[in-house]
Amino acid sequence: MDYRHRFAKDLRANMTDAERLLWKHLRAHRLAGGKFRRRQPIGPYIVDFVHFGARLIVEADGGQHSDSAGDRQRDRWLEERGYRVLRFWNNDILKSTEAVLETIFKAVSPFPCPSPLKGEGTE
Repeated sequence: MDYRHRFAKDLRANMTDAERLLWKHLRAHRLAGGKFRRRQPIGPYIVDFVHFGARLIVEADGGQHSDSAGDRQRDRWLEERGYRVLRFWNNDILKSTEAVLETIFKAVSPFPCPSPLKGEGTE
């Protein structure tokens, strides 16, 4: 196992509250039936969450990411390889979870369909 995979494994064990909440909704095909992976190495980077089928990366950002040149360079590198990067502030994930999930849902859904966020059997 190379250093990136070991580091990714360590990151998975030490997720932030926002990352844990987001993972609760993304794991096990819970959002639009899509398969997300967490803390996945891609090239020289480790992304928070990725849906390979939709070529979508979801990042949960804390204050250290504010106006980060490193994040811009990283996003550019990933986008050049066909990925779309969605970034959400941790505070938004924690306080506006449904809106964040709706944005992710729209990004992974190839066709318009009812949102899974309303709850089963409810309108």
